[in-house]
Amino acid sequence: QVQLVESGGGLVQPGGSLRLSCAASGIIFSINTMGWYRQAPGKQRELVATITSGGKTNYADSVKGRFTISRDNAKNTVYLQGSSLKPEDTAVYYCNARNVIIAVDYWGKGTLVTVSS
Repeated sequence: QVQLVESGGGLVQPGGSLRLSCAASGIIFSINTMGWYRQAPGKQRELVATITSGGKTNYADSVKGRFTISRDNAKNTVYLQGSSLKPEDTAVYYCNARNVIIAVDYWGKGTLVTVSS
């Protein structure tokens, strides 16, 4: 059974930082492209960042220079580090695992990040 469990969300002040973690089980973690997506109230889910099995990263323009995605294959965990947070970063953040060989996506249940003073 595939499980992606996010942690690290919460209330953050504008200008502050966050570190989200996603622990994966039930998949061959090292071959999956891992990603973070977010969904703000009333909006569609959008890409935040992805990292391939080879470590190639991709970021949404809105977070470039502020967010960093990384992965630890030994721990089956992907991370999202963010800084200079803005109120518009407020959203539920979802972890995604994409098996590019069989074209299957797995999703976590999400963790809420609220950026507010």
